[in-house]
Amino acid sequence: MPGTEGVANVPERSTAAALASSIVVDEEAKRANSNVEIEENLPTIEAMSLKDGLRKGGSSIALVLLLFTIFEEFDRVAMQVLGPDIQKSLGVSDTLLLGLQSFAGVILVLATLPFAWLADRRRRVRVLSGASTLWLAFVALTGAVVNSFQMGLARAGTGFGASARIPIGPSLVADNYPLAVRTRIFAIEALGRPIGQVLGPLFAALVIFLAGSDDGDWRLVFFAILIPSGLTVLWSYTLREPTRGQQEQEAVLGSPVVSGEPEPPVRLSAAFQRLKKVRTFYYLVVGIGVLGFALVAVPGAFNLLLEDSYGYSATERGLIGAITWSGALIAIPITGRIGERLFRKSPPAALRLMGVFILLYGLFVTIGLRFQSAPVMIAFVTIGYAFQGAAFTQMGPAVSAIIPYQMRSQAFAMVGVYIFLMGGFFGGLLAGALSDAHGERTALTSVVPPAALLGGLLILYGSRYMRRDIALTIGELREQQEERERLVANPDDVPVLQVRNVDVSYGNLQVLFDVGFEVRRGEVLALLGTNGAGKSTILKAISGLKMPDRGVIRMNGRTISLVDPQYRSSMGLILVPGGEAVFSSMSVDENLTLWSRQIDDPTRRKERMKVVEETFPILRERADQRAGSLSGGQQQMLALAKAVMLEPELLLIDELSLGLAPVVVQDLLQVVERLKEQGITMVIVEQSVNVALSIADRAVFMERGEVKFEGPAKDLLERGDLLRAVFLSGAGA
Repeated sequence: MPGTEGVANVPERSTAAALASSIVVDEEAKRANSNVEIEENLPTIEAMSLKDGLRKGGSSIALVLLLFTIFEEFDRVAMQVLGPDIQKSLGVSDTLLLGLQSFAGVILVLATLPFAWLADRRRRVRVLSGASTLWLAFVALTGAVVNSFQMGLARAGTGFGASARIPIGPSLVADNYPLAVRTRIFAIEALGRPIGQVLGPLFAALVIFLAGSDDGDWRLVFFAILIPSGLTVLWSYTLREPTRGQQEQEAVLGSPVVSGEPEPPVRLSAAFQRLKKVRTFYYLVVGIGVLGFALVAVPGAFNLLLEDSYGYSATERGLIGAITWSGALIAIPITGRIGERLFRKSPPAALRLMGVFILLYGLFVTIGLRFQSAPVMIAFVTIGYAFQGAAFTQMGPAVSAIIPYQMRSQAFAMVGVYIFLMGGFFGGLLAGALSDAHGERTALTSVVPPAALLGGLLILYGSRYMRRDIALTIGELREQQEERERLVANPDDVPVLQVRNVDVSYGNLQVLFDVGFEVRRGEVLALLGTNGAGKSTILKAISGLKMPDRGVIRMNGRTISLVDPQYRSSMGLILVPGGEAVFSSMSVDENLTLWSRQIDDPTRRKERMKVVEETFPILRERADQRAGSLSGGQQQMLALAKAVMLEPELLLIDELSLGLAPVVVQDLLQVVERLKEQGITMVIVEQSVNVALSIADRAVFMERGEVKFEGPAKDLLERGDLLRAVFLSGAGA
């Protein structure tokens, strides 16, 4: 038959390609169905007046953050407006001047990460106050420098002190003010930059005028900034710390989730891995990073253009700077109100508004720079700055909505990293080099258009993922509430291990889909499944070696999804990895002795060594033998002994019997039984159904990244379809 011949002649590689294609289609279908279910959880945000929002959250945090932004801009504007005077005083080139102006941004970026780490472990308001005090000291030093090296040191210090506000300020706003007014509060904080840009040049011009010279002593400007800044720093020491995540919990759950023991702090590197999986955030920060090439370079190069091409003095440049930012004073409050309404109806629409405004910023600044007429150029730049200020009113609300409250500080720190390090510093150097070679106008028109175009388009593209990312955050809150309610109803019924809604990917390939199960105290759970089902991956996620894309992992009721593996180990969670789990070049005794160093108390260390000897007598007999020369079963016993040494409460064993002879497996099973008698809870990845059923109380069967069965191990015998899959894979011996 013709049809039969066609099938018979299909090459093997075509069959393999078809199989791979079916897997991809199946995974895409899983994601699509998951997205529909997740997005049904989006809540409705009721309107609230700004007055009511400020009454509920208080005005102190919003005003202090606004004033800090204003005075930091005073300092930054003084460096830009007085740049030519500083250049003459210190005798530096355009490139070095722009580098000095950008250097504070580099240090600011590097310091945001440790400040984000510190904000998760200390009261944020106190960290902010201390950092602002340090900033104040380096502003004073800026006014006292006599050479470029000292100026670099002073600018590094101001960048370090100012960096705390980047991760801490937005997280304070998000936790202190209701969702219904959050966009407008962020808009109030965003007003600080244009206010600083408008009043900063006037402030600098006034100080220079009072000094008695049009180009008077630029140092006095920095000393004058100390007065209002110092008063604001004193005020900041009176601020109260808001409860983390309380606004989302009230909006979504009706009331804050009351937690007895505080959750362990999120590991910085783990947070960054998780944040990269939030698609909206990924495109947002990359877009802002690209835009940073223009944001940091434009003000400094523009001031040089005003002096070199038009001959404007410091006072005149200050007035022009005030004019160019005046439009933002009008645009920001209007956009804050419009953005809030858009966000209530459709969060992606608010983020798209940001992307469009960034494109318009680049368009108007680029057009303005092509005009030789100063008034026309200034008018277009003013409109461009208005769109820039308006665009950034939407960033804070967007990040606060798509990122779980436990990681907000790290998220806003990443925004700073991308703006100032990826874009700002290199953009400043690029603009400076082009300025020295071809002039300021050419430098600006070479940097601004591609930065604004690519940055705006990336943000527009990222908005398509926003509904799902918000829904995932809300889903975690609701799961947290359900767990708390369950614990309140039955406080003695706390599983040793909880895995809820866990997704895990390797790059763009998702391998675990909504995995969930529980393990009770003293229980042995067998993880069964075919090769590639995701069994080892879920163990890595539980132990902290692989960060989940979403979902929650708890041990004894405490969330450990994003904490260090070392922290999990200190809680009693120990993993015995599959394959090489011993130091093969060392002796058995050296392996055990080295591993025991993790126990600080010498007495306790000796006690644990004695337990190991009693549990694994074969190892005592081979204490001097090199670990690599042991049989496979003996090496597995040594790996188990090292785990038992640390007195685990929860023991994860990957591939217990893989590749071992039946008689060796029997010896291992006896060891597992002894560990079970000692009360150790265990999760064992096993491919042999017979082995699993002989030791496990319950079983979880996984296939293609999903849990297909969870229940008593004996009930698995009734599921012929699942057992057939294991045996057909060649792993059912």
